[in-house]
Amino acid sequence: MDKKAPRRRTRIQTEKREVILEAALEVFSAQGFRGATIDQIAEAAGMSKPNLLYYFKRKEDIHRTLIERLLETWLAPLRELDDIGDPMTELRSYIRRKLEMARDFPRESRLFANEILQGAPRIMPLLEGELKSLVDEKVAVIRGWMRAGRIVRTDPYHLIFAIWATTQHYADFDVQVRAVLGPDRGGDGRFEDAARFLEQLFLEGLKPRG
Repeated sequence: MDKKAPRRRTRIQTEKREVILEAALEVFSAQGFRGATIDQIAEAAGMSKPNLLYYFKRKEDIHRTLIERLLETWLAPLRELDDIGDPMTELRSYIRRKLEMARDFPRESRLFANEILQGAPRIMPLLEGELKSLVDEKVAVIRGWMRAGRIVRTDPYHLIFAIWATTQHYADFDVQVRAVLGPDRGGDGRFEDAARFLEQLFLEGLKPRG
């Protein structure tokens, strides 16, 4: 006998799930997975614990949903790296998009960083699967640019890692960045300053010699 198709969520159910996920993002990004509790998430969501458990049976289910969404968002700029585009334009756009995400999604970035620092026990299959496959694909694109003499030869994996590290720093270490820059330079303009610096750092270093 055929299995019944899962029932579609009502608008109210969808809205409630979004409220829970937004509250959980706040709690997880502040407390980490281990420090966060269902009670804290329910309180932040403004609902009872039994009501929350109607939508998500376990803390792990909430966390996994957030991480899967985050990875989808996080990987979108890398997916857009186009092999037929101009390498400098493509890489400049990628750096800019990553900085925009650091500016617009700081809690999500800290959530991901906390998971990685704990050894990625809940997302290792995603890292070894979807993430690795996409990075391998874009490494092939960058190597193609190198073979064509459009950028200097370097290790494309470490190029991608370096872009991740330098852009996500502005989300994961936001408090430190603002403290060091001070009130005059620690506002939103810091992201434009960072973009100009990182473009110079990476793109000048990748220009073909001679």
